[in-house]
Amino acid sequence: MTDRYAVFGNPISHSKSPAIHQAFAQACQQDMRYEAICAPLDDFKGAVEAFILQGGKGLNVTVPFKEEAWLLANVRSPRAELAGAINTLYLNDAQQLCGDNTDGIGLVRDICINHHYSISKKRVLVLGAGGAVRGVLQPILEQSPSEVVIANRTVSKADALVTLFDTLGDVRASAFEALEGEFDLIINGTAASLQGELPPLPSGLVVGNTWCYDMMYGAGITPFNQWAKTQGAAQQLDGLGMLVEQAAEAFSIWRGVRPATDAVIRTIRNQLLTA
Repeated sequence: MTDRYAVFGNPISHSKSPAIHQAFAQACQQDMRYEAICAPLDDFKGAVEAFILQGGKGLNVTVPFKEEAWLLANVRSPRAELAGAINTLYLNDAQQLCGDNTDGIGLVRDICINHHYSISKKRVLVLGAGGAVRGVLQPILEQSPSEVVIANRTVSKADALVTLFDTLGDVRASAFEALEGEFDLIINGTAASLQGELPPLPSGLVVGNTWCYDMMYGAGITPFNQWAKTQGAAQQLDGLGMLVEQAAEAFSIWRGVRPATDAVIRTIRNQLLTA
């Protein structure tokens, strides 16, 4: 019987996940199908339970349900526990609902493996202090950067993340306007880029060897990466590779095989450019 998987979100029609996972399944010769399901905003739990009762083996979770998925999971991975959100659910051998968060490892794999950049000993700036940032901090800190600065409009939210993660490395909080010094890597985890807005960043953060990474992606250059380009950043990357890599990690958890990602990233990129 063909195994069934899905991504749950609301809205969800824009999702690239079905195309990504079907490509993985074909490449890895896995008998599975993967669909996008628009779960009701007021009954995510019921939708998950119904999917599993109908034979669903696992699912991805996107906005606005990642925190609800965290509450729903009977067993959480250590990285999901710290992230406070879950984007991957599955049943273990004991039929317990297990949750993981693959966003951070997706980000790190894209930067370090796909783009051959070492975060070790680098000074890293992370913009934003919401759920997207919380989900990636542990994998970033596990790369042993010299320092991670979390900058946010509301500094108390950044302080809360520092309290959660300061045992993993040198991490501190800052207001956008109070940022000082040069950074090796700047990661945008705010949603502002989607609205064409940017945080009020002072000059001098970007130098000739600075890499900039926007967790968002689109058909063209994102507003954050356009800013990075005008500042003279050495590299401006968007989050499409992160999307595919987090999917590959979820696929590996479900199926026990890690798919290659290069061709899938190229295919999705071409689809965006020709849409």
